[in-house]
Amino acid sequence: MSDTLPIADVKAYLLGLQDDICAQLTEEDGTEFIVDEWEKPANSKGLTGGGRSRVLEEGPVIEKGGVNFSHVKGEALPASATAHRPELAGRSFQALGVSLVIHPRNPYVPTSHANVRLFVAEKEGEEPVWWFGGGFDLTPYYPFDQDVMHWHLQAKEACDPFGEAVYPKYKQWCDEYFYLKHRDETRGVGGLFYDDLNQAPFDWDFETCFAFMQSVGNHYIKAYRPIVGRRKDVDYGQRQRDFQLYRRGRYAEFNLAFDRGTIFGLQSGGRTESILMSMPPMATWRYDYQPEPDTEEAQVYDYLVPRDWLAELA
Repeated sequence: MSDTLPIADVKAYLLGLQDDICAQLTEEDGTEFIVDEWEKPANSKGLTGGGRSRVLEEGPVIEKGGVNFSHVKGEALPASATAHRPELAGRSFQALGVSLVIHPRNPYVPTSHANVRLFVAEKEGEEPVWWFGGGFDLTPYYPFDQDVMHWHLQAKEACDPFGEAVYPKYKQWCDEYFYLKHRDETRGVGGLFYDDLNQAPFDWDFETCFAFMQSVGNHYIKAYRPIVGRRKDVDYGQRQRDFQLYRRGRYAEFNLAFDRGTIFGLQSGGRTESILMSMPPMATWRYDYQPEPDTEEAQVYDYLVPRDWLAELA
């Protein structure tokens, strides 16, 4: 069963990744993350496990940020996880990963999200079925070409050791995944998204998939921290703050309507506080709002479409 897989090595990496990201963000903000170690007893859906949530709220740079590690086990995969892989229905499972969302205070600093995870689906008498998933994406309110270029250069650098076809595929998948169908716009400027990692077209073994997880996880903070450092002290006023809160509403809409991790967590009976950690601390909705043409606020909408950023901004 799963004891044939080096799950302990994956867990050790994920905990170290959480430590590193929190330490670097604390250096930018000056505030320590609160640490919440938790255990979840088996619920009616057979889910059990635990984790380590780290949360920073009301910092001078980070208004709300969470960097969560979890390792949970369940008796049967929920419907959201087997819809496109019906052969896994009824299998027990375990899932471990790090998921994070950072909502900065300054509207000129983008929101960022990252997730790296391993799933193992098991059935008595059969080999475990495993796959990796994850990625990272950036949601600016007032975009800067310099930041977008840096973000995607780091995403490409994370993929390059694994073949030239990897970045284009997972960049495109990110554009397609983080898309609000009812708004006809992307959530931000994209990044990387991958799932079912070990299947076609790459068919990597466990060691290669794990190495890719580490590359993506390690490149997140390399991509995000320089942007935070450049923008955290930019002057802003109430107008910029109001627009940030309005655009955060889009972030909330995506997480509640489309995000696989949110849906999986809620369907499996996971820990609600950790699942909804990604929600912004404040958001607003305005009826039929349209920014004035040729304003800073109007500019962001030019960025909310799939684009080949590295080719355009080179």
